[in-house]
Amino acid sequence: MADTPPKNKAWSGRFSEAVDELVKRYTASVDFDKRLAFADITGSLAHARMLARQGIIGAADLAAIESGMAQVRSEIERGDFGWSVDDEDVHLNIEKRLTALVGDAGKRLHTGRSRNDQVATDIRLYLRGEIDRLCGLVRAVQRSLLEVAERNAATIMPGFTHLQVAQPVTFGHHMLAYVEMFDRDHGRLVDCRTRMNRLPLGSAALAGTSYPIDRESVARELGFDGVCENSLDAVSDRDFAIEFTSACSLAMVHISRLSEELILWMSPRFGFITLADRFCTGSSIMPQKKNPDVPELARGKTGRVLGHLVGLMTLMKGQPLAYNKDNQEDKEPLFDTIDTLGDTLTIFADMIGSIQVRPERMRAAALEGFSTATDLADYLVKKGLPFRDAHEAVALAVRHAEGKGTDLADLPLEELRRFAPLVQDDIGAVLTLEGSTASRHHIGGTAPAQVAQAIARARDRIA
Repeated sequence: MADTPPKNKAWSGRFSEAVDELVKRYTASVDFDKRLAFADITGSLAHARMLARQGIIGAADLAAIESGMAQVRSEIERGDFGWSVDDEDVHLNIEKRLTALVGDAGKRLHTGRSRNDQVATDIRLYLRGEIDRLCGLVRAVQRSLLEVAERNAATIMPGFTHLQVAQPVTFGHHMLAYVEMFDRDHGRLVDCRTRMNRLPLGSAALAGTSYPIDRESVARELGFDGVCENSLDAVSDRDFAIEFTSACSLAMVHISRLSEELILWMSPRFGFITLADRFCTGSSIMPQKKNPDVPELARGKTGRVLGHLVGLMTLMKGQPLAYNKDNQEDKEPLFDTIDTLGDTLTIFADMIGSIQVRPERMRAAALEGFSTATDLADYLVKKGLPFRDAHEAVALAVRHAEGKGTDLADLPLEELRRFAPLVQDDIGAVLTLEGSTASRHHIGGTAPAQVAQAIARARDRIA
């Protein structure tokens, strides 16, 4: 009935009519925020212990809360917990069950805190653990890339700019480029965790609390590096969620770039690699097809995570201090970002290890497009010709070779000398694919010896 006041609500005393059923479903978050349950229990127990230490609740209340929370945790772990949309969110669901189990002690648990600082704490506790897990998954992907790189430290392929053949590189060197990208992703996640690891609890609704609480002891118990210094900021800050989603977005961009290359390399027009069948699908009509569905989906899911980043920034951009109900909308994009990146990294760690390289196709492609032209220019510079003159001479030689339908390395010596008189008998070694890659023998270069050293350094770094 419209004039029936709401019952059993934490805030029901102020209201004279029941919440509309559609509004109840619209405003409830328990269907998705229940994944914060264990973080909520952990934070609540630390809060209760602090209240007891400070003499705000009695020892008997603390014992009852600890006992009741153990049962609540057990029910959730077994899947027996009765989640209800009537109780709005994870916090009130747990508190209601605790109170049913232990009576007034459960009602005293919320002393000196608000759902505002409670949820801010829960998200940080939960996200901290997920960051640790994701960091481990990033490392697993890097290890898979290193294994492929080690097997192919001397496997020559064309390096591209503008998707045009540029210079010869090794496939191992190419894989190491992604190792570097994921290393930065790992660092961003670690940095995000450091900034996030501050305790909001004790800020209450927005202004702090009049009870003699000890926030620092709670922070120590929960493994935070310190407390949030301003209560208004503590309950309304979602920078950490945005920063985390930004770091995940960049990681997905790197996954998407790798996915695009895997898709191209699997195409018969390239034919550089094959992926294990378990990562591919066929066609319902074309029996010959082997489609790289996993890389294609990863490329698509990248847009999904990027959308979550934009959504979170848009969510926060117009909010006045302090907490607003808008912030309930932070959890679904945050959780989906975690799930999407986590699943993608898990699959990619396995899929990358399944890459089978076709070195003969890579080599044939590297021989196209005059990939050693720069080596010829460098050779002439070392003989004393200014680089711009060497560049012009080689460009003319390339045009000549292209007209003949041959590679620079196959031009007779006397023909090369028409464009570059400084060319001598030793030019043959310079224009080979092996000579080209071996000459890049410096840190960061594609020489097989440098690739091997880079792999060793990377293994030490990610161990």
